[in-house]
Amino acid sequence: MIRALVLIAAVGLSLAACDTANPVRIGPDGKPMPTAHQISSFETNKIIYRMLDSINELRVAAGAPPVALSSQLTAAAATHARDMSVQNRPWHFGSDGSSPLDRVARTGYTGMMLGENISETFETELETLAAWMEQKDTRDVILDRRARNLGFAWFQETNGKVWWTLVMGG
Repeated sequence: MIRALVLIAAVGLSLAACDTANPVRIGPDGKPMPTAHQISSFETNKIIYRMLDSINELRVAAGAPPVALSSQLTAAAATHARDMSVQNRPWHFGSDGSSPLDRVARTGYTGMMLGENISETFETELETLAAWMEQKDTRDVILDRRARNLGFAWFQETNGKVWWTLVMGG
């Protein structure tokens, strides 16, 4: 009898664990609404290298040479990601009127700035990369054969929105 009660209690607890506190919200298009994912400090150290590795895989597949991470281009990307959040709009100009060329020059990067991709989203870095690869102009920045360096950064707001910036240089 005790075994049966223990078994029933275990099954009950297992089933109770299946209940989700946050049910999936469905949008007007019938698809699940995006959920905000907070980037943890554990993920922070991995995101840049996941993006770098993924971009290099795409570049090699397209016959372009791999790129190396540049601290200067990453600094320019980080500045712009945070600034887009402050401005609350995804565009290539800074709140001080700076262009991507200006921001890259400020970091002391001696190569040529080739392009900048930006995004305002609730998606992960790899989902954002996939979206960039679907558009010709942003794909061309990623696959530019002249590129030798990459800068990549983001800024996440408390509501989960992420402002991504990718800068390519050669």
